[in-house]
Amino acid sequence: MKRDRDNLIAGLADDLAPVRGFSARDGAVLVTLAVLATVLGVSFFQGLWAGILSGEAEPFFWITNGLLLLLGLASASAVVAMASPHVGARHDAPNWAAAMVGILPVAAIISVIPHGHGPSALMDPVSIHCLTSSLIASTVTGGALLYWLRRGAPVSLEKAGWFTGLAAGALGGVAYGLSCPLTTVTHLGIWHVLPVAITAVIGRLAIPRLVNW
Repeated sequence: MKRDRDNLIAGLADDLAPVRGFSARDGAVLVTLAVLATVLGVSFFQGLWAGILSGEAEPFFWITNGLLLLLGLASASAVVAMASPHVGARHDAPNWAAAMVGILPVAAIISVIPHGHGPSALMDPVSIHCLTSSLIASTVTGGALLYWLRRGAPVSLEKAGWFTGLAAGALGGVAYGLSCPLTTVTHLGIWHVLPVAITAVIGRLAIPRLVNW
């Protein structure tokens, strides 16, 4: 009986192979590299705005990109953690960060109401360009987080999808935002935040179908 058991265990172990460790630090490094690659890509294809260093950037520029950065970091950290689920884990930070970013488009809309302008006041010559460019810039971080989720075993795929989209859109938006010289409330509050909402919806719909374990 003991020999049969030993043979069974040996047979099961024959096909085993060592695997690389799975740690949150590696996920953080992966996201960092993705963001740096995005910034380099924006710098190469678009060029970074010199006004950032010369003091031309208005306070709202820093507020918008700072809030987007916080949202991106909070969401990316949650996604990395969700790839290795454990009991008692809470992921509330992205929700609070998203609520803070949500104030920006509200401020943009309110800023045009007293002047009696219609929706056309929210448009500018580069609005669609910023929208599409931010969406393109989000693909690198989104792809990195998708890869990380596929390596792990996330339990709540729907929530992981939301957070992946938020992280990709926010971090991609910050990377592209370094090239945008427009610092008005209407431009930043609408056209640099709208891509985040779009990528969040895309993430919610696509990630559960792309991550299987």
